[in-house]
Amino acid sequence: MIAVLRVLLFAEAALVIGVAVWFLIELLTAEPASITSAIAIFVIVVIAAIFVTAIAIGALRDRPWIRGASVTWQIVQIAVAVGCFQGLYARPDVGWALLLPSLAVIVLLLVPGVRVAFTHELERPAY
Repeated sequence: MIAVLRVLLFAEAALVIGVAVWFLIELLTAEPASITSAIAIFVIVVIAAIFVTAIAIGALRDRPWIRGASVTWQIVQIAVAVGCFQGLYARPDVGWALLLPSLAVIVLLLVPGVRVAFTHELERPAY
């Protein structure tokens, strides 16, 4: 279960890094309607990539702080997925691609074995 969680977190990190690279290429080759907004969104995507990569590396090192950070990221991802299901430019396929891994990560973080694996040594139960 922990291995599946780590794979999902690293896959999310790789995809967000890919989005950042794609966005940079688009920023350099296409002319945005607002350069200020485009740069701001790019900075937000880079911060998200750093955050998700830190979570994935923390999961690899069994750090307890990744539980809260990972749930936070999954909630953000669920919010984006909900936005993908509705509106003028609705993309349900993208919505499902964001929603299903997010729900899987949240469920995996709540599995007792995974939860115990990501606690401090002093807080672990004796069983």
